[in-house]
Amino acid sequence: MQIKVLGCSGGVGGMMRTTSLLVDDDVLIDAGTGVGDLSLDALLKIDHIFVTHAHLDHIAFIPLLVDTVMGLRAQPVTLHAAQAVIDVLKLHIFNWHIWPDFNQIPNRHKPFLVYQALSVGDEVTVNHKTITALPANHGVPAVGYQINSGTQSLVFTGDTAGGSDFWQAVNTINNLSYLIIETAFSNAEAVLALRSKHLCPNTLGDELLHLKVNPGQSKPAVFITHLKPGEDVTIMREIAANPATQHCKALQNQQVFVL
Repeated sequence: MQIKVLGCSGGVGGMMRTTSLLVDDDVLIDAGTGVGDLSLDALLKIDHIFVTHAHLDHIAFIPLLVDTVMGLRAQPVTLHAAQAVIDVLKLHIFNWHIWPDFNQIPNRHKPFLVYQALSVGDEVTVNHKTITALPANHGVPAVGYQINSGTQSLVFTGDTAGGSDFWQAVNTINNLSYLIIETAFSNAEAVLALRSKHLCPNTLGDELLHLKVNPGQSKPAVFITHLKPGEDVTIMREIAANPATQHCKALQNQQVFVL
């Protein structure tokens, strides 16, 4: 199994792209602006989109993707998300005002887009890979995801301020190789990070203290995502200065993980 980073920035500009991961060639985890770099052939292969939450930087290219491939596919695209996230997308995006309702086109019996609601702990298996919804602590309804090849797992937190529920779930994973965790703000903006339920380097360090390594298991590699443009150097410098986080590396656009 291969996971390719299509976007991992907290903003846009230049080569920066917002959050999206391509799993093999048929699954997206979030669909930020990085999806726009895919070819038409690549877009046509995407059968499933797993959404962490409904903020624009994570869902911006879902409407454009479906609009591009509709009529060129034999089967609909399936969007997996918490029911509260699906409700927001229906109300505010696919509402005939912002974008057509592809759950009703060409008709409600055979739409171009279908929704599959999931709850924390739910597992979905797609072509020999299992994707499990994990708890997340954000300003809106949100989940993270475990992507499991059977031999190795990658965990993507989505946007989160962490919390005991998340770590309790992560610490049960016996094949965790990679952890992608957000840190959106520098320590100077700790108050803003707290209010918006994001992490800063200091709170990242506090959270990572809860990560347990089972006997006989290697410590997972930790990668930092969602760095705010203009603050990325400062954030990573503060992370490197903290003994609890100095092993963490910045996630890179186009980075590939093989599980």
